[in-house]
Amino acid sequence: MHPYHMTKEEREIKDKEVMKDILKKGKYIIVAMSRNNEPYLVTLSYGYDEFSNVLYFHTGNKGLKLDFLRKNPAVCGTIIEDLGYQKDECAHAYRSLVLWGKITIVEDLQEKKQGMEVLLHHLEEHPGPIHDRTLNSNASYNAVAVLKMEIDHMTGKQGQ
Repeated sequence: MHPYHMTKEEREIKDKEVMKDILKKGKYIIVAMSRNNEPYLVTLSYGYDEFSNVLYFHTGNKGLKLDFLRKNPAVCGTIIEDLGYQKDECAHAYRSLVLWGKITIVEDLQEKKQGMEVLLHHLEEHPGPIHDRTLNSNASYNAVAVLKMEIDHMTGKQGQ
């Protein structure tokens, strides 16, 4: 997508560190995808790998989102930091990001392991017990699909 100017420029978040902060604090993203001119939205928990500027997700090995991604890996997503409704002002405080990129299905076992580590450390305060319980062998990684979103571009906006 070509850059588009924001109508209310005073709400635009331009600081890359603020954008990273939203990515670090967020726990889920709503992802839009399309195949054969058919739209589909899905909400996914994510792990943010700041050094590679990618998001990792986990899902089942079969399903509609995988069918869509195999046809068209180009996606758009939004992360919203809800800062609360402003009573008696008919307004809402928030910070949000819109991200464009490509989601691929991770096939390499080492990258799957890395993606799950990123995901667990992003979402959980104490990821060890979950890791030990559910990812205790190489075979356990075959029971899950790991997805990676390479972020091509993002914009930020804030209100109130």
